Amino acid sequence: MGLILLEALLALCIFIVIVWWTMFSGRSKGELRQALPPSDQPPNEASEPALDHALSQAAAKETSTVQPAPDETRR
Repeated sequence: MGLILLEALLALCIFIVIVWWTMFSGRSKGELRQALPPSDQPPNEASEPALDHALSQAAAKETSTVQPAPDETRR
């Protein structure tokens, strides 16, 4: 009986260590901040065209096209 309790206590300790490790093993400065889409950004008084162009190019690079599987094209 004592052996079963000792094994359960060991399993509980391992579980607590795993949870603790995963909670606090992220980035040291937190998650990276995502840039807001242009529709959600507040309007600027001095909006630079070069910055707008760079943002639109970055957004275009992030979007990807999904190619259908070969068997789906025959339908």
